Amino acid sequence: MSVRRTACRLPPSPLSRLLPSLRPWLLALAMLPAPPALARPLPVTEVAPGVFLHQGVHEEFGEGYHGDIANIGFVIGGQAIAVIDTGGSLRVGQALREAIRARSALPIRYVINTHVHSDHIFGNAAFEQDRPQFIGHERLSGAMRARAEAYESNLRKMLGEGAAGSRIVLPTQAVAADRTLEIDLGQRRLQLRAWPPAHTDHDLTVLDPQTGTLWMGDLLFVERTPSIDGDARGWLAVMDQLAATPARLAIPGHGPPMADKTGALERQRRYLQTLIDDLRQGIAAGRPMAEVIGAAGRSEQERWQLFDTVNLRNAELLYPVLEWE
Repeated sequence: MSVRRTACRLPPSPLSRLLPSLRPWLLALAMLPAPPALARPLPVTEVAPGVFLHQGVHEEFGEGYHGDIANIGFVIGGQAIAVIDTGGSLRVGQALREAIRARSALPIRYVINTHVHSDHIFGNAAFEQDRPQFIGHERLSGAMRARAEAYESNLRKMLGEGAAGSRIVLPTQAVAADRTLEIDLGQRRLQLRAWPPAHTDHDLTVLDPQTGTLWMGDLLFVERTPSIDGDARGWLAVMDQLAATPARLAIPGHGPPMADKTGALERQRRYLQTLIDDLRQGIAAGRPMAEVIGAAGRSEQERWQLFDTVNLRNAELLYPVLEWE
C-alpha cells in the first residue's frame, strides 16, 4: 500500500504579515550610527597608598593638542573619594571616572580644581552624575565665568568632535584666600589650601597628611616650562612657603612626581628669577622691547621642554609689569 504525502502549509504568522510595513523602519535603524563606546579607564599609577595619578603628556595648546596634558588623579578614603583635577575634555574626565570605578565603588564626594586652566577642568562634567562638591579657590568661580566662552570656543577648534560635552562646571564650595579647608574621606582627611596670587590669582593645593602627598597643581612644573598667568614675583614668595611644607611626595601640575620637592622648586625658581632679571636689565638699558622680550630667559632654554612658545608668552606678559615697577 502506498502512502501519498502532501505538503502541509501553515497559515502566515502575524509577524510575517507585518514585515513588509516594518522593512523601511528596520533599514533606517540599521543605518543609524553606533552608540559611542564606553570610555576606557585612564591609565593611573598608585604613587602612594590610596593615591592615584595620571600623568599628562607634554603637548602645547593648538595643533596636535589632545586634551590630556595635565596631571590629574584621585584619593580613596575609607568612605569616599576625592578627585583632583579632571583633565582637558569631557572624554578625559569620563576615562578618569572609569579608572576610579575600576578600583572602588565608594561615592565620589569631592571634585577639586587646583586652578582655572582648561587642561585641568574640562573633565568636570563627567562627575556631575555623582553629585559631588566641586571645590576651588574663592576666586575660581569668577575666573571660570570670565574665560568660559573663550575656553569652550578654543577647545572646539582644537579638538573638534573630541570637545563634545566639554563645558565649564562652576565650584559649589570655595576655599577662602590664604585659608585651609579640611575635607573628610573617612579615616583620611585632606587639607586644601588657597594661595595668594602666584601661577594664577586662585591657586589651590591639596595635602594628604596620611601619605605626605602634596598635590601642587601648576604651582610646580617639572620638565615643562613654567607658565605664568598671575604674579611671577608672588609665585616666588609662595614657593618659599611650599618649600617649607612637609611632604614626602610632590605631584606637580605637569611632569613626574618628585620626592625631592625642594630641588624641583629651586629649578623652577631659577627659571622665573632669570626671566625677571633679564627683563629688568633690558628695560634698564633702554633696549628695544622686542629685543628684550626675545632674549629674556634664553639661558634656561636647554633645561625645559616646550620652551620657545611658553617662554615667549611669559616674557610678553611680564614686560609691561616690570616696565612700570
